[in-house]
Amino acid sequence: MESSDSQPGCILIVGASGLIGSAVAARLRADGHRVRAVVRSEEGRRRVPADEHIMVDLRDALQPADWLPHLAGVTAVVNCAGVLQDSPRDSTSAANFRGPAALFDACAQAGTGRVIHFSALGVGEGGVTPFSRSKEALEHHLESTEVDWVILRPSVVVGRAAYGGSALFRGLASLPVLPRVQGAGRISIVQLEDVAETVRRLVRADTPSRVTIDLAGPEALEFEQVVAHYRRWLGWPPARVIRPMPLLMAAAYRLGDMAGAFGWRPPVRTTAEVEIRRGAAASSQEWTALTGVEPARLEDALAREPASVQERWFSRLYFLKPLAIAVFAFFWILTGVVSLGPGYDIGLALMREGGAGALSGPSVIAGGLADIAIGLALLWRRTARLALFAALAITIFYVLAGTAILPRLWEEPLGPMMKVWPILALNLILFAILDER
Repeated sequence: MESSDSQPGCILIVGASGLIGSAVAARLRADGHRVRAVVRSEEGRRRVPADEHIMVDLRDALQPADWLPHLAGVTAVVNCAGVLQDSPRDSTSAANFRGPAALFDACAQAGTGRVIHFSALGVGEGGVTPFSRSKEALEHHLESTEVDWVILRPSVVVGRAAYGGSALFRGLASLPVLPRVQGAGRISIVQLEDVAETVRRLVRADTPSRVTIDLAGPEALEFEQVVAHYRRWLGWPPARVIRPMPLLMAAAYRLGDMAGAFGWRPPVRTTAEVEIRRGAAASSQEWTALTGVEPARLEDALAREPASVQERWFSRLYFLKPLAIAVFAFFWILTGVVSLGPGYDIGLALMREGGAGALSGPSVIAGGLADIAIGLALLWRRTARLALFAALAITIFYVLAGTAILPRLWEEPLGPMMKVWPILALNLILFAILDER
């Protein structure tokens, strides 16, 4: 909120490293506000445009006292935090309710001016998943406080930045054959820049307060229509739409849940399945009436900035990335299993030929265990980057050691040494595309 003399104030943004939070931070700074960004990692600190950065994990900030020190001098709070589904990295209870509820209570104690809270479209209709139920509970909690609040319920937010739904639509647009999502509800796509502009206007003291606003685009589109818009934007012909077997679709959502259990954040999970079926469509008239923002149509927003080569690269890599990670991980795991099992005698003979002597057996076993460890670490999101470093180092070691000890391996007809180079290339490519945001 701007102060009474309309001068920019200090604004605390929670979830500042997310798609919406980072856009809001950039927009408010451009307006002259001092932005205090709440992030939970050093990576987020480096990415978010802000005047101050505060390291807070919502899972650890569950009491008002945890937030009060960060509210000194703050004139408005914008809560953009939220997670779709529980995982080792995320808690819907903490991120969608307990942490922000403690923050709102702290705002009431500190006399913070305005609180702008991002919920989700459809939450007021009753929660159907832990995601929507926790969002609904937080809305009720905020409404019960004495702070000057505004609740924003966005539909699916898309923008030039690709994350979540915005990334999923691009990935689906790259497929020449599009699986039809059975029972999907309509979506009123909303543009990220319109959302950021809305926050820019609502931090002013003279704008509506204690209101709930649906942020929905001007048209309700079928899921396949949204993907078709992105496909045209990317310059590709229409895709063939097929009806996949229900078992295959169910398996895809369960695989997403499995990836989530390993710390990844795939947009296709069972929570997404339920929310997609419910849809996210509403009228944009009240939004415009209260803020003056006229949301753009998806087709018009895409036409304003034609797709470039990096957009096409990202779209084509979107589904190839998890496939490449899984294949690379199982390559290392199976290599280790073979080394310790049916290939043990072959490895032992090679080590003895190279002069390892009594160390031959322990070396083969150590190598096999190292390969398995690398593969398992690749599957776990938190250790994936470290595993790629280890894979790179051990691959280079194998090349150097093999060349020094058994140079004849370069002459083998199946080319065991020559096949190292595509492995190294895939390793480097995974380094390049590992980031989620």
